[in-house]
Amino acid sequence: MLTLAAKEIREREQFVLLDEQKVAFELVLRAVDRARAANTRTVVVVLGGPGPGKSAIALSLVGDLARRGRTVHHATGSSAFTRSLRKIAGRGNSRVQNLFKYFNNYTSAGPSDLDVLVCDEAHRIRETSVNRFTRREVRERAGRQIDELIDVAWVPVFLLDEHQTVRPGEMGSLREITAAAEAKGCAVDVVRLHGQFRCGGSAAYDTWVERLLGLDPVPPTPWSHLADSDDEFAVTTAESPAALEAWLSAQQAQHGGTARLAAGCCWTWSDPVSTADGKRLVDDVVIGDWSPPWNAKPEKRVPDAPELRASDPRGFGQVGCIYTAQGFEYDWAGVILGPDFVRRNGRWVARCEHSRDPAVKKADELPFAALIRNTYKVLLTRGMCGVGVFRPTRRPRSSWRR
Repeated sequence: MLTLAAKEIREREQFVLLDEQKVAFELVLRAVDRARAANTRTVVVVLGGPGPGKSAIALSLVGDLARRGRTVHHATGSSAFTRSLRKIAGRGNSRVQNLFKYFNNYTSAGPSDLDVLVCDEAHRIRETSVNRFTRREVRERAGRQIDELIDVAWVPVFLLDEHQTVRPGEMGSLREITAAAEAKGCAVDVVRLHGQFRCGGSAAYDTWVERLLGLDPVPPTPWSHLADSDDEFAVTTAESPAALEAWLSAQQAQHGGTARLAAGCCWTWSDPVSTADGKRLVDDVVIGDWSPPWNAKPEKRVPDAPELRASDPRGFGQVGCIYTAQGFEYDWAGVILGPDFVRRNGRWVARCEHSRDPAVKKADELPFAALIRNTYKVLLTRGMCGVGVFRPTRRPRSSWRR
């Protein structure tokens, strides 16, 4: 998708939009055409689960509107996603790089500075844009982040999945956005996406994931009981993390494409250490005798460790976390279900004492369980061609293995 995004923004239309995607795209263009002429502001909300093409719509809008000479930004709450877009789509072109922003970049923006603000992954909107780096004078006048995002554009567009909230304080939802927009006198248009372009287009896989994680009242079901005979999406379980890594390598070697491994935040994420040969990542993710490092921290550069592990081939040897996986897709996804989410007596139990995410582990019991379910749903739905899963347990996995 990132390669297509670069061509979409810099050259010409690359994404072929279908059905509800086209509806959303054209709805925004019509709202832009009438905005200044009729002095009307419209908020567009695009809802969809993993893989219906929300980011394709977002990047198609940015490319099309920029080519028409409209003022447009693409914004997210994800450092990894925005930095990847800046690097790949904006390579060597500062004007293109400046199209990609963060949600907290609009604290000092003027009203309706933009024709369109495209808020991708809008479920990650937070209560406020203020953080520990915010200047005092900005902090004192800062309001709600959702208000800043609506105020800055004639047509703010929010693309979100309400089941991808993975941190306390994330509040991007249809209800919150609609309430804020209506309070400002904006019209609100909503488009719901139902297609599936990730996970091999397999509706059965969506069902399998929801049952596996307890998001469906039906217990976990073996993949072979759900998949049609012509379902080409590959699902496998591994007996060890090393076997999972080997499976990913084999799929990549045999079929090509990208492969990445990700895990729940159940192991400490250490700063790199200095050695006689320079800085190196710490082998934090220890499971038996298997111990790779987490992905590199964005502010802690390490030679030979890619800054953007999702899009750099050298990222294969690192384990990704939710914050470097959300928003991305790979051909082959490997997922380690950590001890923060285990099966006990036929049901899932979320265990905050096994989380190493400082923000998430502070959540109350019920919110913590919901955040962990959402986290693993995101990780399990990054694959385009197949997914492999490892769950450390002494209990048999027959209830959900292929």
